[in-house]
Amino acid sequence: MGYQIAIIGGGPGGYVAAIRAAQLGAKVVVVEQDALGGTCLNRGCIPTKALLAGAALIKGIQGAAAFGIDVTSYRVDYGRLAARKDAVVKQLNQGIAFLFKKNKVDLIKGRGYLKGPGRVAVTTAEGAVEDIEAENIILATGSEPALLTSLGYNGSSVVTSNEALAWTEVPGELLIIGGGVIGCEFASLFATLGSKVTIVEMMPTILPMIDVEISRRFSMLLKKAGVEIKTKAQITEVREEGGRVRATLADGQTIEADKVLISIGRRFNTRDLGLEEAGIELGPKGEVIVDEYMRTNVPGIYAVGDITNKVQLAHVASAQGLAAVATIMGRPTKVNYDAVPSCIYTLPEIAGVGLTKEAAEERGFKVKVGKFPFQASGKALCSGETEGMVKIIAEAESDRILGVFIMGPHATELIAEGALAVNKGITAGELAATIHAHPTLSEAVMEAAEAVHGMSIHI
Repeated sequence: MGYQIAIIGGGPGGYVAAIRAAQLGAKVVVVEQDALGGTCLNRGCIPTKALLAGAALIKGIQGAAAFGIDVTSYRVDYGRLAARKDAVVKQLNQGIAFLFKKNKVDLIKGRGYLKGPGRVAVTTAEGAVEDIEAENIILATGSEPALLTSLGYNGSSVVTSNEALAWTEVPGELLIIGGGVIGCEFASLFATLGSKVTIVEMMPTILPMIDVEISRRFSMLLKKAGVEIKTKAQITEVREEGGRVRATLADGQTIEADKVLISIGRRFNTRDLGLEEAGIELGPKGEVIVDEYMRTNVPGIYAVGDITNKVQLAHVASAQGLAAVATIMGRPTKVNYDAVPSCIYTLPEIAGVGLTKEAAEERGFKVKVGKFPFQASGKALCSGETEGMVKIIAEAESDRILGVFIMGPHATELIAEGALAVNKGITAGELAATIHAHPTLSEAVMEAAEAVHGMSIHI
């Protein structure tokens, strides 16, 4: 079977690349051994957001009295909330399958691996092996949760996010190992649902990859919500005893919980793909090394998404898939990694794009910072969602916006304006001079841009 492009992996990098390639007239096949949509759709972005939507509704109910609405009682049926999550995932799975048919993308179910340049082998669930010939191959096999043997993973009481998303009951006490994005999203979710949550993080702060000030503020909000946070702490042993789990810290402290969630990062799905045999260069952690056009060192073989030495985000994988296809089709295209928005779906949401103040100064920029609190936003006050702020970092000399960071209501939607500003090199003055509708949350972005020059109206 001959194709112009064969793609191993049907996640947000692979399926988006396949549809775009078909739109451009290429004959395309996708090899996927699991459900279409990859980790993001099936075990990550989508199911967690479906659950967090329920948690956000609960917080709205809890705050209803401030609006003059008395809710005397409510009951959370987590089984039904989880079933709704599954229905959302199923609908989106079916949507991708429909798009494949609409665009005439072939799908082969099975485990794909390289047999050399221009050749992909597929082992089906029945054990049969099918060979595919393709002029170009795109590797898009993604990542999976990282594990340490000392943390006692057993898939039932000590789990990763994969198993946690399959729970049908809310744990009474939950220990989360790792205070990164996944850990904090699950902490927001289950603390709102009534769990007693403890986060243990080795770094000095939770969410160490984001703006320091916003990380500190969010940590205070989590603690206010009843989440216990232990930073600069390391777990040396996790053991199940009598239906409970006991974790021992390096300083001798112990923590008991009903469930333990391990969220210490992700590892590359590059094993058993035939990469070494094909001569593809790998990094020290097993990641595929690609150039700015998503090309590996082997002609005709590309890689996108979490398996590469770039950024592990679903929307980056999609952008890389589009760039790889454009390059294959004769229009070499790069991805601008300096303008990638990062979104954290905690309660409240957090989002950022570009350089933090500290990162900008490390690169030698002299910067100015503008901040605007949602407490001063008319729309935020109307909605009863006043926690958080917008923070803009601009180069002092040119006024060019280097970074935008937001914590607060709908931060993950508002960051799109910041991403455009960073991507296009817009100045703080230009953003401030752009009329924003009133009353909207987006006015906070405009006011933060004005604050860069000390000219914000409402603070």
